[in-house]
Amino acid sequence: MELTTLWFAVIAFLWTGFFVLEGFDFGVGMLAPVLSRSEAERKQVLGTIGPVWDGNEVWLITAVGAMFAAFPAWYAGLLSEFYLPIVLVLAGLIVRGVGLEWRGKVHHAADRTWCDLGIAGGSALPAFLWGAVFADLLHDSALAALTGGAFSLLLCLLHGAVFVALKTSGPVRARARRSAMIVSAAALPAGVVALSGIPSTGTAVAEWGDSPWLWGFALTAMAALAAGAALTWRGRDGWAFTATASSIALTGAALFSALWPAPLPGLTVAEAASGPYTLTVLTWIGLIALPFVVGYQTWSYWVFRRRLTAAPS
Repeated sequence: MELTTLWFAVIAFLWTGFFVLEGFDFGVGMLAPVLSRSEAERKQVLGTIGPVWDGNEVWLITAVGAMFAAFPAWYAGLLSEFYLPIVLVLAGLIVRGVGLEWRGKVHHAADRTWCDLGIAGGSALPAFLWGAVFADLLHDSALAALTGGAFSLLLCLLHGAVFVALKTSGPVRARARRSAMIVSAAALPAGVVALSGIPSTGTAVAEWGDSPWLWGFALTAMAALAAGAALTWRGRDGWAFTATASSIALTGAALFSALWPAPLPGLTVAEAASGPYTLTVLTWIGLIALPFVVGYQTWSYWVFRRRLTAAPS
């Protein structure tokens, strides 16, 4: 495998990992005011992401850093073309981070309310904008951007609701399941529209024989999304979370398959890549660093795997 192909696959993996992990972070942040009825329950909901949300953002930093090093022209073109939405994404991530950190340090209800608004808004903004950015990158259309953003937002809400149901007990868990069922009623048709559009972009056409891998990823992503809703209805929280995570991962696979071999209009992967020496050095660095990133994340989720209960008032 050529190093340009290898690093495109690595960057696709890093972006997809970010979408899967931050997807439920964003969903939990948006749903926290809906799922909780008291301060104890609010802490219970936010506690599900408390130990992991900042670690999940490492995937974004790593993905963007890898793009800068391996494909500087792709990095420059993407960030300059979508400068405003990406700045808004960063603003949302900052506001969300400040809200999550400050909330445990303030004592007045009004201050906690401002923190909650920052967490919800700072979660919704990136959840919508990342979908809009990549949909516009594929179709160069405002309608596609709105469709992709809406689907991304709904998918994060569903993923977050399923995660809360998996990680909590009591009334919060019941509300999370109900919320997942409600959101899935909108996420499923949005997914059909958004995912069916991916195989008809770039050099591929919307015919099975010409792009079977894209249709395969898109159709299995739709099936996983439907399975997540069905499994939630049956109370199988762990399998439901696996299904929604798989749907996001398969959507990422379809997205980056559609971007290959031209991640930007008029720019191929070969043209965007760094020199052979740079890619060789990056490969050795990646072989050492990437297992540590994946291993640390796996260990942290294992340590904080138990369900949370609401503390008594």
